[in-house]
Amino acid sequence: MTVKSLQVKDYRNATERTISLSDGTNAFVGANARGKTNLLEAVYFAGVGKSFRTPRDREMIRYDADRAFIIVAAEKDGITETVKIIIDRNVNKSVAINNLPITRMSELMGVCPVVLFSPDGLKIIKDAPADRRRFMDISLCQISKAYFAALMQYGKILASRNKLLKSGGASDNTLAPWDELLADVGAKIIKSRRGFVRELTPFAAERHAFLSDGRETLSLDYEGVGGENTEEIKAELLKSFMRDRENDYRLKYTHTGPHKDDIIISVDGVDLRAYGSQGQQRTAALSMKLAEMRLLTKVMGTSPIMLLDDVMSELDERRRKKLIESLDGFQSIITATDKTDFDETVNIIEI
Repeated sequence: MTVKSLQVKDYRNATERTISLSDGTNAFVGANARGKTNLLEAVYFAGVGKSFRTPRDREMIRYDADRAFIIVAAEKDGITETVKIIIDRNVNKSVAINNLPITRMSELMGVCPVVLFSPDGLKIIKDAPADRRRFMDISLCQISKAYFAALMQYGKILASRNKLLKSGGASDNTLAPWDELLADVGAKIIKSRRGFVRELTPFAAERHAFLSDGRETLSLDYEGVGGENTEEIKAELLKSFMRDRENDYRLKYTHTGPHKDDIIISVDGVDLRAYGSQGQQRTAALSMKLAEMRLLTKVMGTSPIMLLDDVMSELDERRRKKLIESLDGFQSIITATDKTDFDETVNIIEI
């Protein structure tokens, strides 16, 4: 998959702009505060239907406008797919694919797959488990519409169960139907995530060996209730709900489930989440992102668009060279302040 063009209007600080992109490496180059990340964000938004910088869509509308527009044209196997997004101050955003409005965000997933590298993404190892769950969820939602639907459903069921706990009216009898629903959907999520981590691991281990010049061995493991199939996982979830019942009553929220799970990230048997050096953590995070783009390519049959926002400044020269080498064969968009950082093969777009 390659993005051929990006058009924005009244988006962030851009009144109107149209950009043509090459199939290889593209660089948005300009001084700070010129809007390079804004344009990168627009491509990401077309891929997953939300920003990586804010949960409030209306913040992306130019200050003196009523609505913002994003139009991304992407090509796969000679066929062009056009995603158009309108963000309005007064109504919910609207999304159309090839001029046909969609009614569910799941329909957008996978149309223009993206993988984002950002300074925050490089903190995935040492940050909270929620960031590692988000890493899995964003990939899996692009891979599977069914996963996206299950994740949305789980969130609604979890909110209802927590509302009951907070109301003070929770009992074993009133919680039982919510437990059943939560375990049923939660088992599907855990099974998908565990499979994702297993498939990701060899790609991540190979990239980590490449980045560390073979000095370290990376391993990943999903941290959650046991079970290989959905029936086994569901049974384990129901047991865990009963085991944590008193804590749920006392603290008035659900203690167990995929919303609490994590990825164990180890190098040579040492848990990097707690004990890794900053250099090891950044290398592992980079390995996981590079593995993500290879896994998406394998599963989806098309390569995602690689978005790199100010990542180069976070890496030493050796890792920068390794990263650029790893991007060969993928379309990428990089934000930078100095065009002399790139050779003549890069499509420079001055912002």
